[in-house]
Amino acid sequence: QVQLVESGGGLVQAGESLRLSCAASGSIFSINAMGWYRQAPGKQRELVAVIISGASTNYAEAVKGRFTISRDNAKNTVYLQMNSLKPEDTAVYYCNAMVVTTTLLGRRENMYWGQGTQVSVSS
Repeated sequence: QVQLVESGGGLVQAGESLRLSCAASGSIFSINAMGWYRQAPGKQRELVAVIISGASTNYAEAVKGRFTISRDNAKNTVYLQMNSLKPEDTAVYYCNAMVVTTTLLGRRENMYWGQGTQVSVSS
């Protein structure tokens, strides 16, 4: 099994910064894409940023220029540096990873989610 554990959420004021971390553990052969999603109350979950194994990145328009996603492949960890936070960034942030594991039937790629971490930004 694979587990994703997030950390780094909290309550900050507008304009401040937070750094989220997400560590993957378990029977991991490799990790392809890793990303962050968020879900605000009453809204659908949306993509925030994603990073592919080759370090290619993609960001939601709302966070471009303010958020930076990075990963440490040796630690199976993805980070989200969030600067210039706004009240509209308030949401539960979820880590997501496409993980390849080795099973009796061969290698399989599955999507995994973390438990979520709350980010609250006050005005």
